[in-house]
Amino acid sequence: MPRRLLQRYMPRPETLKRQKSLRFMHHLLGDPSLWMLSRRSVGNAFMVGLFVALLPIPLQMVVAAFGAWLLRCNLPLSVSLVWLTNPLTIPVIFYFNYRVGAWLLDSPARHMPDRLSTAWIAEKMADILPALLTGSLVVAIIVGLLSNLIIRLIWRWQVARSWKRRARRRRQRQT
Repeated sequence: MPRRLLQRYMPRPETLKRQKSLRFMHHLLGDPSLWMLSRRSVGNAFMVGLFVALLPIPLQMVVAAFGAWLLRCNLPLSVSLVWLTNPLTIPVIFYFNYRVGAWLLDSPARHMPDRLSTAWIAEKMADILPALLTGSLVVAIIVGLLSNLIIRLIWRWQVARSWKRRARRRRQRQT
């Protein structure tokens, strides 16, 4: 069941291979282990994608693709999960990460100004950066590991439910 749902929304490897902008990754896109949908590959893809999404780094999609290649997990899923952090969600997520980092470092957290501006961020960056990086790393590790565990449990529950339905239908046909 989860496999069918995910296959409905995933791009096909052949479609991506035809893209001119992705020709440099042709050998990577041909690896079947990066397209497989199994409990392990999807769980690890969630772990990689969400871990990278919660880090304040540039080129998150490239880092997620490299992580998917290293762990041999589902490439399109791990890269698409990076978009959890988008221009609308970045301020909220990174402010939460900053607060967690400030709490862990036992430093006073700065409150967000009424109007967030790049000038304010540039002025306070030296004070903000250690707490932001610490908080982002801790939150990314926790969310990545939890997402992997939750996906594997949901997958397992779905498979068990499917087996029970099949057994019930088989018994009904026999009677």
